[in-house]
Amino acid sequence: MSISQSRSQSHTPSDHSRYDVVVLGSGPAGQRAAIASVKSGRRTLMIEKRSVVGGTCINTGTIPSKSFREAVVYLSGYREHAIYGESYAVKREITMDDLNARASYVMKCERDIIQAQAYRNGIDMLYGAASFVDPHTVMICLADDCGTRTISAQTIVIATGSEVAQVGDIEFDGEHILNSDSILTMSDIPRTLTVVGAGVIGIEYASMFAALGTRVTLVDARPDLLSFVDREIADELAHYLRSQWVTLRLGEELTSCAVLPDGHVKTTLASGKVIVTEKTLHAIGRNGATADLNLAAAGLEADKRGKLTVNEHYQTAVPHIYAVGDVVGFPALASTSMAQGRIAASHAAHVAFNPMPEVFPYGIYSVPEISMVGRTEEDLTHANVPYEVGKAYYRHVARGQIIGDSVGMLKLIFCPKTHKIYGVHIIGENASELVHTGQAVMALGGTVDYFVDAVVNYPTLSELYKIAAHNGLNRVAGASADGLADLPATKLAPVEKRETAAAEKQAVDTADTTEQHGAATPKEQGAVAATATHGMAPVEEHEGATAEEHGVPTADLVGAASGGRNGKKSR
Repeated sequence: MSISQSRSQSHTPSDHSRYDVVVLGSGPAGQRAAIASVKSGRRTLMIEKRSVVGGTCINTGTIPSKSFREAVVYLSGYREHAIYGESYAVKREITMDDLNARASYVMKCERDIIQAQAYRNGIDMLYGAASFVDPHTVMICLADDCGTRTISAQTIVIATGSEVAQVGDIEFDGEHILNSDSILTMSDIPRTLTVVGAGVIGIEYASMFAALGTRVTLVDARPDLLSFVDREIADELAHYLRSQWVTLRLGEELTSCAVLPDGHVKTTLASGKVIVTEKTLHAIGRNGATADLNLAAAGLEADKRGKLTVNEHYQTAVPHIYAVGDVVGFPALASTSMAQGRIAASHAAHVAFNPMPEVFPYGIYSVPEISMVGRTEEDLTHANVPYEVGKAYYRHVARGQIIGDSVGMLKLIFCPKTHKIYGVHIIGENASELVHTGQAVMALGGTVDYFVDAVVNYPTLSELYKIAAHNGLNRVAGASADGLADLPATKLAPVEKRETAAAEKQAVDTADTTEQHGAATPKEQGAVAATATHGMAPVEEHEGATAEEHGVPTADLVGAASGGRNGKKSR
């Protein structure tokens, strides 16, 4: 959609240069902040730097990559391999154009929806690069060389998202050495690919291209994949990736990356290993997109990763300036960014609002898919909280056999005394959808007993919850009544739920933020602590998640010994 088309479908500012609210960015956080502001009766302007709405989420990040994944899974015949054999495919000679066609269609639809919502709600739009003149004023360099415009506002919301982080002196040429913004612009599917960075984005693209038959080498300085994910789930993913001929080079540091005369890329590791592939993707992390905002003029300062520190209401050091979404770091999820935008706008308008939910899910759109909500075994072991585990495998339910998923598994972690659910962890088809059932039961204070008594449709993947519940409770039944009586009372008593959860999460959440943002700096940890007291659950970036882009447990929690994995599955 062109700029002129965009403007014809949304409100353009009148001659007035004063607004109640100015929102910088039209991604998930900015869009929700703008809508919430208008609904509270405030005149609102939304400014987008790109020539189209949607920010990174719609144009280069979440939506393109997830649409690309769906095209990969469909055209490669991935879902049908267990039934019709490894040679089955919908199309033999798959091209990048084939894969990007779906992404282009979805991106256009999403832009149209955002544009229509802006029009319906009476949100004014401007396209151009904004920067601060003073704490209440921004100057906009309008797109298409249409000059500049100065706008003032009572409230300013920074929702500019994130941008690819520079990796040393490595130059991204968009052809041989790629980043997460340019990977989908390749002209051809590479036969060989090196992916540097095994966070959420790196894992997703590595698994997608492996499903297409590309020989992938995945490099990361950390010793484990996805340190914020339950170890058993992460180990299952690692096992599957190896079965798809993905070479894992973990605990390996990058020293150089250069394009050879023949166009191949030579990646050299500190251990002396040399990897030569057709293309190299760097998915090391993302920084807050604040470098061009002239924050100093507003009395603000970003940390070295371009992120802003905020309080529980998403106010910056300047009270009338708010920051939401990826620009504040953890958890850097599109879903939580939407909630942050709503909370910030409501607080600025002095409108009552519901706080951020205590538990929210993470989705990693790898092949196979991973999703989780709540605590991991490693978290609970480190916190000395007793727990039990119940598991169910896709291959043991009719629906799993019908869809041909022999890899999938659902895992419940719960208190052996009260049966309160601590976490739900899933790997397999539709994991990011299936996790919401567990999330709802957790949010409503339910126990694992709910799944034992619930009647679910047959055949469906929802049966996995019943089987996992029975499996876990069978283990609990094997313990003596006296033994259970000696267990300490759960630390998450309903009456103290919000305060206790916040305190525990602050200890667990100081994370190496999901892949998109890397290790948390002291300022980031301060921001995490502020949001944690507002009810944010542990586990991210991923980055994130990362967290594309996708807060996670701290490194010292990741290596903690886990328990509750012994015993065979019973139904």
